Amino acid sequence: MPPLSFIFPVIKPFYLRPETAQGIFVNFLNVQKSGRMKIPFGIAQTGKAFRNEIVARQFIFRMREFEQMEMQFFVRPGSQKQWYDYWKDERKKWHESIGIPAEKLRFHDHIKLAHYADMALDIEFEFPFGWKELEGIHSRTDFDLTQHATFSKKKIQYFDNDLNEEGKPFGNYTPYVVETSVGLDRLFLTVMSLAYQNEKWTKEDGTEDGRVVLKIPAKLAPVKLAILPLLKKDGLPEIAKELMNACKQSFHCFYEEKDAIGKRYRRMDAIGTPFCVTIDHQTKEDNTVTIRYRDDMRQERIALSEVKELVEKLVR
Repeated sequence: MPPLSFIFPVIKPFYLRPETAQGIFVNFLNVQKSGRMKIPFGIAQTGKAFRNEIVARQFIFRMREFEQMEMQFFVRPGSQKQWYDYWKDERKKWHESIGIPAEKLRFHDHIKLAHYADMALDIEFEFPFGWKELEGIHSRTDFDLTQHATFSKKKIQYFDNDLNEEGKPFGNYTPYVVETSVGLDRLFLTVMSLAYQNEKWTKEDGTEDGRVVLKIPAKLAPVKLAILPLLKKDGLPEIAKELMNACKQSFHCFYEEKDAIGKRYRRMDAIGTPFCVTIDHQTKEDNTVTIRYRDDMRQERIALSEVKELVEKLVR
């Protein structure tokens, strides 16, 4: 009889990375020297991270495998408080810039700090299921670089020439790190929870009407502009395709000529397209088109030549 170890081989445990940060620290000197970077500077990346979540829950808010966006910002020892406050404000402004209302964001300072941190906070968002962490900002001191240097027995330090210009003794030091870390999946969930709306209203004849619409900020919307010829004939598709060719190098457009124009509008509302342009017979007469705005369904007549410039302006 073969030994039990042959029948039941010992399965050795292995560990998946809990954060994307350590790869940045390992490559700190490679990036700094090859890029001739001066402190302060940051290294950012997006990648897979894994957590030992016993119960994955709340849709994609808490998962065992997720996308993480992290930046490690390397600073002089002693300046970490200044940069911690800077990134605290800048990251909140960034979230607001992608359409998250300021009143739905708040800071939550950590009372119990991780062993490597001297300051830490979360930027929280008010999800439909309550206030939850969206992004973490930590002052990690020099812990990570020091640990890598200790166990690799390789010196990981920065030589700061600028200190001499400021009348300070110059030389090597281990940089401190301010980290910002945000879950890409959580950010997606944030945008979608704000954007999804099921609207209903009563028309003038007393009948009910409505639509499902994604009010995604124009700068984030996958499709910026839908180009819709009113009919499949009379030269309207040709004009529409000329406009498509003029715009598609600048932003993502969608062309469609099937079904009634109202149904096409609704389909674009459902995928979050912020602007629709309709090419009709009047376009052939005076080179104007109808542009429809997703959020309030307002329509206006503008020159065909102004479509690209207007959409670019509104997206910005």
